[in-house]
Amino acid sequence: MAKSQQLQIRVSPEQKTQIKKQASLAGEDVSSWVLAKLLPPDADKFQHLINKPGIGLDSRSHMLAEIHDFLQSLSGKALEEAVRTTDHTALDSLASNYVAAMVEQACANKGIQIPFWARTVTPLPYPWFASELKSLRLHLLTKSPAPFRRRNLFVDSTLGDRV
Repeated sequence: MAKSQQLQIRVSPEQKTQIKKQASLAGEDVSSWVLAKLLPPDADKFQHLINKPGIGLDSRSHMLAEIHDFLQSLSGKALEEAVRTTDHTALDSLASNYVAAMVEQACANKGIQIPFWARTVTPLPYPWFASELKSLRLHLLTKSPAPFRRRNLFVDSTLGDRV
C-alpha cells in the first residue's frame, strides 16, 4: 500500500529513545515498527476478510469458512491482536453477529479475552437457522455453541467444529 500521509505524535525524549531502540532490536525502521504494533498484519488480514465482497450476500458460507479457518490458524496472542480493533460496522446484522460469534468462540477456545466490539454487537431480534429444513431445527437448537445461541444464531458444530 502506498504511503501518502504523515502522522505525528508527541513523545518524551525517553520514549523516543525507547521506541528507536525497540525498532532497532527488531531490525526495522521506526515507522515500520510502530505500524506493525498498531496495525498488526493479522489484523489487516482479518479486516480484509470481513470486508470482502460477498460477506453480506445470502451465499456467504465460503466467506465465513475462510474467516473461521483464519481465526483457528492463529495462536492466542496473534488472535488477540488480529481481532482487537475490528471494524464490523459495514456488515449487515446477520454477518456482524456471525463474525462476532466466531471471534467469541475462537477466543474461548484459545483462552483469551473477547474483544470489546464483539460484546457490543446487538443479537438478532429473531432466530436464524443454518438450514431451512424444519426437521433440523431441534438439532440446531441443541448443538449450537453458546456464542451463537446468545446471538440467536443456530448452527451445527458437530463436524470438525466448523460453524
